[in-house]
Amino acid sequence: MTKEVATLGGGCFWCLEAVFEETRGVLDAVSGYAGGASTNPTYEQVCSGTTGHAEVVQITFDPTIISYEALLKIFWLIHDPTTLNRQGNDVGTQYRSVIFYHNEAQKEKAETSIKEFSNKFTKPIVTEVKPLETFYKAEAYHQDYFKNNPSHGYCMFVVSPKVQHFKHEYQDLVK
Repeated sequence: MTKEVATLGGGCFWCLEAVFEETRGVLDAVSGYAGGASTNPTYEQVCSGTTGHAEVVQITFDPTIISYEALLKIFWLIHDPTTLNRQGNDVGTQYRSVIFYHNEAQKEKAETSIKEFSNKFTKPIVTEVKPLETFYKAEAYHQDYFKNNPSHGYCMFVVSPKVQHFKHEYQDLVK
């Protein structure tokens, strides 16, 4: 089986992880941190805004089933790429919109995708496109958070609507 990896940040990692876990062709979605200077940061350190890390999801996928471009199409649907350092009530650099590319082909596809989707938004896309240097897996309690805590308030009012929106808009991409 062919495997590739994508790393995306678009606000709270619980939201992205929950959607990508439901996506056909995604083998795994892991919540974590990337883009900062600290080694092995904790959630509390990342939330302080002092590490430079963003909350991200690292997605392992089968490109024979789902393309990198299709993952980006979902990414644009489930977060607002026009708000700098925030998603809804989540505010701070750790919630920025960012695509960490793993190779030059992903960089080119990300830049093309931004151009393609820019006309879908009334404000300019502020998503960063940067090379992935290091990914740090988040603490165990963050993994599969939505699946394990569906009645948590944040999950019911923030995560669940994003999952439902994805399932409604891209029925052909749902597992």
